[in-house]
Formats: sequence, structure tokens, C-alpha cells
Amino acid sequence: MTSFEEAETEETVTCLHMTFYHPCQEDKMMFRCLNFCKREQVRADEMAKFGRDSNVCRYNLMDTRVSRIQFSLQFYRKLNSSEFCFEIKNMSKKTKLIVDQTELGYLNKIDLPWRCIICFGDYQILAEVQEGESVDYFETYLHLAEVPILQERCLPSLQPIPENGISSSLFPSQGKSPMETDENES
Repeated sequence: MTSFEEAETEETVTCLHMTFYHPCQEDKMMFRCLNFCKREQVRADEMAKFGRDSNVCRYNLMDTRVSRIQFSLQFYRKLNSSEFCFEIKNMSKKTKLIVDQTELGYLNKIDLPWRCIICFGDYQILAEVQEGESVDYFETYLHLAEVPILQERCLPSLQPIPENGISSSLFPSQGKSPMETDENES
């Protein structure tokens, strides 16, 4: 047998591509600590955290308006399946996290769609999952967008656009969240 025949089978790795945009990036350089255009391996049992606290977060955003831990991503395999997924959790008490059309409050979490836009404040992140087979780790591959992701992708809005032509879904920070009331309260 040759060394080629004895070599282990290469397994593919799940890769999370994330494209970041902020309107003040050129002036404030809030993404200066992110490692763009280079794949990074993350152990499968690690939680990938994004925020401004460099002691806790693997991915640092240099902006005082960002929470110490803004959000986290957990890699997991679905029960009775070979499919790998990511779960996104809002870790900010002050800022809501919008994943496509879903608003997440503090400690709310959902499965990350295979392609989605994550928004908080003026930040826009396009996340795209490239499937793989490795159970030991996944990779992240970060990119920097020069134009707003919502504008660039021209993603269709699921909400009707009012006559003035401005959709509130394009400006999630301006949306009003529903209030829950108890019918017994006066």
C-alpha cells in the first residue's frame, strides 16, 4: 500500500461566513480587531462570542455602544441527524438582536438560518453557513462589506412597503416591540 492509500479520508469542515458592515467603520474602525479574509478554527465545544470585552469574546467589536458580550453562537448537531447547525443567543440586556425578521431580547436564542442578516444598532452582519462533516471544530471566515448589506443584497421584505416607499423592516432599530398586558390589570 502506498502512503496515499493509507492516508486518512479528508473530512469537510462547517464554515460560517460572516460579512460585517457599520456606517462609521471608516472613521471609527470598530472592526479593527477582527481577522478578515482568513479562516479561523473554533473548537466545536466552544461558544463563539461577539462583543467588546476582549477577555471573554473571541470576536471583538471596538465600540462603547456594543455590549461586553453582544451575542454568542453555539455549534451543535441536531438530534438523530447528521446535520450541524448554529444557535444564536442575544447576550445584551440593552440591545435587541434582529435575525432576519425575528427580534431576540436578552437571553433569547434561535437556530441560525443557513443564510440570514443579523442586526443590532447600526451593525449589519450577513451570515452564511457552508455545511461540513467535522465534529471536532468549525471555521469562521470574516469579510468586510463596503456598502450596507441590506442595500447591497436587496433582500425582499416580508412586510408590505408603505406608500412613502420606506419599509420599517429595513430599519429594525426603529421598530416598536409589542407590549404584553395582563387582562386583569386596570
